[in-house]
Amino acid sequence: MHGENCMQTRWVVAVAAGSLLLGVGLGIAGSNDAAGIDLIRGKSAKDAAAASLVEAERLAGKGSWEQIGVGRVYYLSGDKARGQAIFDRVTGAKPKASDWQRIGAVYAEAGENDRAEDCYRKVLALNPKDDTGQAEIGAWYIRIGQREKGEALIGQALQRSPNEVWHYVRVAEALLGVPASG
Repeated sequence: MHGENCMQTRWVVAVAAGSLLLGVGLGIAGSNDAAGIDLIRGKSAKDAAAASLVEAERLAGKGSWEQIGVGRVYYLSGDKARGQAIFDRVTGAKPKASDWQRIGAVYAEAGENDRAEDCYRKVLALNPKDDTGQAEIGAWYIRIGQREKGEALIGQALQRSPNEVWHYVRVAEALLGVPASG
């Protein structure tokens, strides 16, 4: 009889432990604050996009790349003031070279080359030995018709990392008019 009670006790303990784990798992899953598909389902594209951007901005929190991503969509979709406000918030803190580069890429996409160049100069000043940044910015210069400046930066990048495949890809993209890969 003792063996049967021991088996029964083990079974009860196993079921209790399983129930506890299931409850914790369901609790964690239920605590997800994200809005989900209901945020956009059944809404017009404009309303769904606006709701998505509000949620994306909330979820971005203090992440600079995430905020810049949200700002990019605002900026390039025509709400430049809202996008710029996000960029200003990011750069008003302690921006990294990569933050300036991402914002510069948005301006480049928008065809605002003076603003892009201003950001790219900050990138190069903050991180003068970043050969990836040099190659990407150099390719941008080539893309906008300033090949000499572009080749100078790409030359520096290739001097540091002559076997980096992506440097050559950036050059080929720029020279062939292929949009920069992200």
